[in-house]
Amino acid sequence: MNILSISFKSIKANKLSAFLNILLIAFGLCILTVLLLASHQIQNKLENNAQGIDAVVGAKGSPLQLILSSVYHIDFPTGNIPLKTAEDLAKNRMVKLAVPLALGDNFNGYRIVGTNSNFIKLYHLKLAKGKFFNKNFEVTLGADVAKTQKLKVGDTFFGAHGLADNSDIHNNHAYIVTGILTPNANVTDQLVLTNLESVWHMHQHEEEIATQSSLPESPLPAAQMPTAEITSLLIQYKSPISTILFPKFVNQSTNLQAASPAIETTRLFSLIGVGVVTLQYFAVLIMAISVISVFVSLLNSLKQRKYDLSIMRTMGASKTKIFLIVMLEGFILSLIGTILGWLFGHLLLQYMGSLQDAGQAKLTGLIFLQPESYLILVGLSIGIFAALLPATAAYRYHISKILAGN
Repeated sequence: MNILSISFKSIKANKLSAFLNILLIAFGLCILTVLLLASHQIQNKLENNAQGIDAVVGAKGSPLQLILSSVYHIDFPTGNIPLKTAEDLAKNRMVKLAVPLALGDNFNGYRIVGTNSNFIKLYHLKLAKGKFFNKNFEVTLGADVAKTQKLKVGDTFFGAHGLADNSDIHNNHAYIVTGILTPNANVTDQLVLTNLESVWHMHQHEEEIATQSSLPESPLPAAQMPTAEITSLLIQYKSPISTILFPKFVNQSTNLQAASPAIETTRLFSLIGVGVVTLQYFAVLIMAISVISVFVSLLNSLKQRKYDLSIMRTMGASKTKIFLIVMLEGFILSLIGTILGWLFGHLLLQYMGSLQDAGQAKLTGLIFLQPESYLILVGLSIGIFAALLPATAAYRYHISKILAGN
């Protein structure tokens, strides 16, 4: 009988103890795997969605709320700002590119964003089918929107008032799909893009709005109604010094606010990080408990099997073989627990991602990160580390004393 078979039989003889040890290792590794994958994806999505955006100008309020609503499209806007004021800021010598956003409607949970051609430049958008929006009520769909809603070029649909509720349908105007974007792995995959005039038409009386729509060369489209408003303005700077000067100018010289995505997302991730670190400590504590549990289990098992191991020694088994039998028991426990914990971690995150709202960037468990290999090594080392002392004790057994005592 080889040492692997002997180790398995020993584990089967203590099923309840083995199950508890495997459960502890699996639970701890599962939590660490979920935290690693989720935090990596969240941080990547925050960085990807804000890439190229130096500042966001909007109504006074929470800077973080302004960033979340205008960059990540996961919160309500702080309010609207006059188009004329936004146009003046877009012409500022510190501004390289200004992208207007008009929010307020949705289609089955996907946000309808009024903007202009600068949005296309900012995100380097490309078409999979059709063409970009140009006229009123023409829309270009993000890849996820087209896929989940089963829409194609030429289809029509009605938007609804609000950013999530579908009860107040704008059935007086239908949007027509003119284009579908290629997947971009950022927030644009979940957006419905149209021109500013389309959004204004949905929220203003017909006689107050100009009937023609265009995408002029000026930073923002000129509106022919004096009360025209937008939600926010995405800004790219001409030079690094503008990072200091422009927000100060906006915050002190206007009744608007300028928020930095880099600062606010760092702040947001630090807030999320508090919970992540807490859970990490909890998982590490569970792993530490699993080390103790495996150690105690093997030690108790060893005490019960001292006589059997001594008989094996008299039948020709070497000290090294006895040592390896005990070590292998610990390794098998940690191997099973590690594999189960890693698999459950990925499956759990995939399930959590499937429960997220359609308009949000989904998390997925169908990826593998390089740091996971270190987690797996840590999981495997638990059994080896815990078995080291019991295995050493078995190696040093005095056969004659044990046999004489029995």
